[in-house]
Amino acid sequence: MNISAILSVSLILFSVIDIIGSLPVIINMKKEGVRINPIVSTGFAAVIMMAFLFFGATILGLFGIEVASFALAGALIIFFIGLEMIMGIRLFRNTHEEGGGEGSIVPIAFPLLAGAGTLTTIISLKAEYSNVSIIAGIVINLLIIYIILRSTDWISNKMSPQLTETLRKIFGVLLVAIAIQMVREYM
Repeated sequence: MNISAILSVSLILFSVIDIIGSLPVIINMKKEGVRINPIVSTGFAAVIMMAFLFFGATILGLFGIEVASFALAGALIIFFIGLEMIMGIRLFRNTHEEGGGEGSIVPIAFPLLAGAGTLTTIISLKAEYSNVSIIAGIVINLLIIYIILRSTDWISNKMSPQLTETLRKIFGVLLVAIAIQMVREYM
C-alpha cells in the first residue's frame, strides 16, 4: 500500500467532490426544509463511486452512453441547482411529500457528491493508481463527507443569515460556472 498514492488520490477526489464548496448548497436545502440523512447520502455516494471504480465504463457502455454525455447530464443538473441558489427558486421538488421532501440521494449523493466530475475522475484515476489506493482515497473522502453532513446544522447556526444568503448566491454562480465549464470541456 503506497501512502503517497493514497494521499494523491484523496486530494484529487477531495478537490473534485468539493464538499466544502457544496456546504452552502446543503445548508440552503436544509433551511428550505429538505431532509438530508448523512448516512443515506454518504452510503449512496459510496455505492455509486465504487460501482464506477469497477464497472464505470462498462455501465455507461451498456446504455450506449459515452463518458462525455454522462458528464454533460451531470453538468445540467449542477447548472439548475446553481440557478436555484441564485434566483431563489425551487426546481427540484419531491412530489410525494410536503415540507421540502427528501434530498439525501438526489441531489446530494448524486450529482453533488458522486457527480459526473467525480465519476469520470475515478475512471481516469484507474490509469495511474491501483484500485487499493483509489478505494482508500474514496473511503477517506466519504469519512470527511459524513462528518461535514453531520455538522451542517452546527455550521449553519454559526453563520449569520446574511452570510448564508451571500454564500448561497456566490456558490450558485460558481456552480453555474462549473456546469458551463464542464459543457465546454466535453463539447
